[in-house]
Amino acid sequence: MAANPGGGSTDAGGGSVRHIPVLLAEVLSALQPAPGKIILDGTFGAGGYTSAILDAGADVIALDRDPTAIAAGQDMVAAHGGRLSLIHAQFSNLADYAPAGGLDGVVLDIGVSSMQIDEAERGFSFQKSGPLDMRMSASGVSAADVVNRAKVAELIRIFHFLGEEDQAPRIAHAIEKRRAEKPFETTRDLAGLIEVVTPRKMKDKIHPATRVFQALRIFVNDELGELGQALFAAECVLKPGGRLVVVTFHSLEDRIVKKFFSDRAGKASGSRHLPIAHERAATFEPVGKSMIAASQAEAEANPRARSAKLRAGMRTNAPAEAADMAIFGLPSLASLGKLGG
Repeated sequence: MAANPGGGSTDAGGGSVRHIPVLLAEVLSALQPAPGKIILDGTFGAGGYTSAILDAGADVIALDRDPTAIAAGQDMVAAHGGRLSLIHAQFSNLADYAPAGGLDGVVLDIGVSSMQIDEAERGFSFQKSGPLDMRMSASGVSAADVVNRAKVAELIRIFHFLGEEDQAPRIAHAIEKRRAEKPFETTRDLAGLIEVVTPRKMKDKIHPATRVFQALRIFVNDELGELGQALFAAECVLKPGGRLVVVTFHSLEDRIVKKFFSDRAGKASGSRHLPIAHERAATFEPVGKSMIAASQAEAEANPRARSAKLRAGMRTNAPAEAADMAIFGLPSLASLGKLGG
């Protein structure tokens, strides 16, 4: 589940499920799990959605890119007698784990989990001092690699687009100056610099480092690219009548999901002044309202739900279309592969 990338989680309860599943009733209503159905949960986390889907009688194939989530979920696997398969994998590759007959549903809950936020050694939160890491999969390029190696122009683009940070140029230039003296190693290293460069004003509702940490997390984990590929994969493996349900917590993520369902709604190419050149069949039909937000009561009980948005679609009989990331209009950012080392 997603959480404020700069703060601690606000999860309630104890035991193996350490979070409150956001929009749970709405997710289940859109997904319609039932005995005999196979649902893929692409973002297992602490198992909140998976547990509810199993309780509804469906079998679950659950994925998570975080090895700690896979380890923590083994008790749930053992408790359900073969009805739950828990796999260490990125949800962009979900088609690799779908049965030959297809899936009855796919649910994706986009964002960093509260478990990851709680672990200082993962480096997601600047409220707890830890390594500047942020890797959900615990491998690959870290946030420290990006901060210490990316060119200033690349940092500006990352902070501005992925974090919607107005002070991106000022922060990026300050990072360049500081890293020439000493590389950034911890979350407090970076947060402390940002606090000095862009001090918090009385009217500010969030910490000045929040947007930069968010941008780094999204970039390090290629979250927008992963989401786009997962949507295309779901289109390929859902049965006719199968449901795709996506919960997002950030405007960029919600925009991608909205554009996907809009593009897959079927439309004619050409302009109104010319004959229709080609009519596209819809691959998804809308399920319920175009967007569902958390109720006021849920948002008050669970602050993480305040920014949550749910969109859902039902698969038609039309063949899946090409997986073209261009429909999302994402900018070209620095290559992760060139920043490690």
